[in-house]
Amino acid sequence: MLDKIVEALGLVYREEWALRGIFSHLHEMFTGFSVKGFFAGLMAVVELFGMLVFGLPTTPRGQELDLTGYELVFYDEFEGDTLNYDNWYHRGEGAQNGGYSNLSQVSLRDGNVVLTGEYREDGAYGPGWYGAEIARTQWYTNGYFEIRCICSSGEAFWSAFWLQAHHPYEAEYSQGGIGGAELDIFECFSKPGQLFGGNSVTSTIHCAGVNGVQEGFQSAILGDFKGRNIFEEYNTYGLEWTQDEYIFYINGVETTRSTFGNGVSREELLPIISLCVPSASKLDGVDKDYKTEYIVDYVKIYQK
Repeated sequence: MLDKIVEALGLVYREEWALRGIFSHLHEMFTGFSVKGFFAGLMAVVELFGMLVFGLPTTPRGQELDLTGYELVFYDEFEGDTLNYDNWYHRGEGAQNGGYSNLSQVSLRDGNVVLTGEYREDGAYGPGWYGAEIARTQWYTNGYFEIRCICSSGEAFWSAFWLQAHHPYEAEYSQGGIGGAELDIFECFSKPGQLFGGNSVTSTIHCAGVNGVQEGFQSAILGDFKGRNIFEEYNTYGLEWTQDEYIFYINGVETTRSTFGNGVSREELLPIISLCVPSASKLDGVDKDYKTEYIVDYVKIYQK
């Protein structure tokens, strides 16, 4: 029945996920009744209805992270005065959207790597808005990837932690994701004090060639999920990439899971930390004194 409803309404991925979650919680509320369980289920249904109808964020309610069988294969807690270039390189140097990406915007402070977004009159490429991206010097297949960070706040720049294949946007290579995808573990588009949707992050999958489509690339916004005071406190954002599915986490609790596309990637992906420069239109009118920081405490990578 659910499949027919989804098809009839033409729901996008996160709307379908929300609808299935509503039915699942309703079933649990009335088949294994307890007062506590009923009200917990009711809160979940209300939030999922908000996602389904209005695209609002939900609270992570899935399984707790279990790393049994995994071992830590990479850990950088960014101690010292300079970035370890055995571990990272500066990615995407030069023009980016409405500004530039430049290594000058990366610094180490108090055991964190800090990516700074700001307007610079003396920038390496001239006056303009500057952000930064750093990427691992090693590619990975499968595993659990986690970042602990404080998100950038304010007007337009957005912070992100993501994995990217060599050719995720070309159907010939991506083959619907099994030949590589872009996995946005989190992107923070919300703003402090935002009435609806604030204090939340978005998880998305991009790939090309889904169901044989050869033009462009296809995306699934998996949903917006609530963190804990994300612009002032550290939160962890993680992805478990197995041979069968992608499972997303915030603070060790599952937010959602997906097999969007033709299947999970069988090819290696590159972990990336970004403070992205927005388009010129989104920067139009932003005060040139505006400055924001994306503060990263650590990155951990586990594999079986």
